[in-house]
Parts: sequence; C-alpha cells; structure tokens
Amino acid sequence: MTDTPRRPGEPALSALGLHAPPADPGDTSPHTFPDGGTWRVEIPSVEGPEALATVLAESARLDVPVHRVSQGSGVWMLRDAEITEMVDATAGRGIELCLFTGPRGTWDTGASVRTDSGGAGLRSRGHDAVAGCVEDAVRATELGVKCLLVADEGVLWTLHRARATGVIPADTTLKVSALIGPVNPAAYAVYERLGADSLNVPSDLTLAHLTEIRRVSAAPMDLYVEAPDDLGGYVRMYEIAELVRRGAPLYLKFGLAKAPSIYPYGAQLRDVTLATARERVRRGRLALDLLERHGAGGGMSPLGTRLPGDLRRFDMAS
Repeated sequence: MTDTPRRPGEPALSALGLHAPPADPGDTSPHTFPDGGTWRVEIPSVEGPEALATVLAESARLDVPVHRVSQGSGVWMLRDAEITEMVDATAGRGIELCLFTGPRGTWDTGASVRTDSGGAGLRSRGHDAVAGCVEDAVRATELGVKCLLVADEGVLWTLHRARATGVIPADTTLKVSALIGPVNPAAYAVYERLGADSLNVPSDLTLAHLTEIRRVSAAPMDLYVEAPDDLGGYVRMYEIAELVRRGAPLYLKFGLAKAPSIYPYGAQLRDVTLATARERVRRGRLALDLLERHGAGGGMSPLGTRLPGDLRRFDMAS
C-alpha cells in the first residue's frame, strides 16, 4: 500500500476542478500484521470440502490470493472426515481454516431472538451452550483446525483461557463474528483483551470509525467489502484502498448481497453454495483489481502467514 493511494475518479475530477480534499496523514493506521503487510484476503461461507474445492479452483483460475477461509454453519455440521479433508487441503496451500463454534442463540429454543429487539442474538444461552462451543473447539483443534470463530464474549474468554492452559493448542487463533462485532473503540479494545486475534466489525462503520479504533488497538480487523443482505448488503468496493489505509491490519472479506442464506448448510443448498463460493472469489478479484488500479495493491501479507502478533490481554489471575 502506498501512503497516498489514488482516489476513484481523481484525475478526471481534478481536470474539471472538482478536487477532493487531501487525505489527512493522521488518519493512516500505524499498524500492520507482524510480516509488515497491511491486508489479507478471507473468503467466508466455505461450508464444507466441496465448497472449499470450488474456492481453491476458482482462486487459482482468477489468481486471487487467499489467506483464510471461514465457515459459518459450525463445527457440529461437519463429520470428522470432512474436517480432516478441509484441514489437509488448506494446510497444503498455507491457508488458515476457521470454523464456527457451537450452539448459538439464533438456533436455540429461546424466543427473544424472534422479537423486534433481537434479544441476545447469536450469544450462547446458558452453561450447556458454552459447553457445546468448547466441545466443538476441542474436537476441531484435535483434528488440526487452527482458527475458531466465536459469537459470544464468554465463549471467547473461555477459549482464550483454554489455549493459555493447554486445553487447546496455544497457537489457536480466535476470531469474533460479525454478528457481535464491536462498533466503537472501547468495545474493540475489550474484545482484544478477552482473547480476540481478529475481529469482524459491521460493514456500516464509517472510515472515521475505523480510524478511532486504530487509535486504541492493533488487533487485526475483518471487514466485509461486500456484506450479505442479513448484514446490510453494503458494497464498499470503491472504498477499498481507503479501508485498508484506515483499518490496517485488515482482512478483506467478500460476501454477497442478493444471495440466499446458506446457514446451516446441507445438501439441499449444494447448488447455491457452490455458485456463491465461485462468485465470492470473483468479487475478490474485482476488489484486488481496484486496489491495483488505485496504487494500493502492494501491502498484501505474504501467503501462508496467519498469526496476529503481540496483542493486549486481560490478566487471567484477576
């Protein structure tokens, strides 16, 4: 990434006297991934081995670098053999595989998530739901999964303690779901201290909001450049260079607007899952082309890198 990437339409608008105000250097994030990169690529909603194979084939065809793939249905929706197949396929290409953990409120028997307020949303209701998440975490990491996706602060803290005490491997990374993503710098800093290694933020945060977060935390950020409809359906392709400048270190995620939900995944959703997997990779190619055209394509982390660097944590003894 250059310090001053070209803004969309800038040369033509300048010729017409419609100059944009200069970018404030103080808005540039001072943080990077440990390897010095400012952005990585994540393909979400990769729900099983067949969807993963589709993503890998399409990323090779379109030359889309992929650092991480994530799954949204949950560890419990995959057989051991399917998890092992995904672990082997991603490990051979240096791609981080991230699987969602355990029960969540939107699939639970609680009625509050059906109300206008949404109740507690995805959070894990009761001890047994937390236990299910831990069960998924132990099973997945024993099969070689190195990244776990969580949607509850208590589950996050529990799994952070679990890796600190050896219940799960110490190099397991914990990723916060977009459905509980923090929307202010104070909340972002709390999630980091609870054990988050990367944090999805809602795709409607403004550029100023990203700058505010980066003034308090260096924890990697995940952001849908194009968000699914149930997360707002936002398409922020033309902001991509500025998103990286403000939000680095940043995972660029490519969801799909105007596409049906595929969670929890099953064979009845096979055709749409494979079709949307291909299109997510294509959206990634479009976004990376924009980065290149705007002079901001040079900040990619090397492929095969996954760790977030040194982050701040709460004292577990307190």
